[in-house]
Amino acid sequence: MKTNSRIEKLLGQGAFVVTSECGPPRGADPEVIRRKGELLRGVVDAVNVTDNQTSVVRMSSLSAAVILKGMGLEPVLQMVCRDRNRIALQSDLLGAGALGISNVLCLSGDHQKFGDHPQAKNVYDIDSIQLIQTVCRMRDEGKFLGGEEIKGKPALFVGAAANPFADPFEIRAARLGKKVKAGCEFVQTQCIYNIERFRRWMEMVRERGLHERCAILAGVTPFKTAGMANYMKKNVPGMDVPDEMISRMKGVPKEKQAEEGIRICVETIAELREIPGVRGIHLMAIEWEDRVAEIVKAAGLLPRPE
Repeated sequence: MKTNSRIEKLLGQGAFVVTSECGPPRGADPEVIRRKGELLRGVVDAVNVTDNQTSVVRMSSLSAAVILKGMGLEPVLQMVCRDRNRIALQSDLLGAGALGISNVLCLSGDHQKFGDHPQAKNVYDIDSIQLIQTVCRMRDEGKFLGGEEIKGKPALFVGAAANPFADPFEIRAARLGKKVKAGCEFVQTQCIYNIERFRRWMEMVRERGLHERCAILAGVTPFKTAGMANYMKKNVPGMDVPDEMISRMKGVPKEKQAEEGIRICVETIAELREIPGVRGIHLMAIEWEDRVAEIVKAAGLLPRPE
């Protein structure tokens, strides 16, 4: 089933897709979303809207996605299984379809112990793979999980996340294979710093033919400081930051580290574009949306296709 998704159409045309990310605010001010959206307008093909990322309460992903869509941008609705059971998830998918949202990214969600309400009860009624299956069943079969027919199917292009670096490394491509079998059509990966390890993961992905059934968008995040690089290496699960990259960041004065981080990001994008099977990048400039245009331009990815 075809959707109205911009990224689905661009991928179908063979374009190298560029997506980015927009974190909703910890409040009800829509201008926060609008300001971020303006920084990304014409620079990326679609904008992910995170869903209470790191288990911290924020404006709902669906509300923020609607604001971006009203600005003429293409939102990717992130949806986590942590906070809602299958009834609420299906309800929100219907709502997204009714509001003209064309893309959904299915995630398990960070555990609530890492957030601002560690005493909250998680749900995890279904996991991310089952959520992918749910979206596909609602879209393709027109049925709820309970078996009843849907009157007005949600036309959603279905995505998921993949971490090429988590342990055990040997099963990471097989894990992606489960998501593709469930119906995943595009994947955005964890931030990539260890290019050689990512190349090995892509080899396993290609051996299974997964790159032909699912578009791989490689994740990149620019370092702001050497401290950020060191923190990500030591404290973020599933992150692989080579020591030489941290040394490179430490090797420049503090006031120039942001520029060095952007240079590393642009170099990484150039290498990723040469890897067979990579269909685009997902640029996660965390609360640094004002530098996204600079990075995309330096990477030779402007102008974006109509």
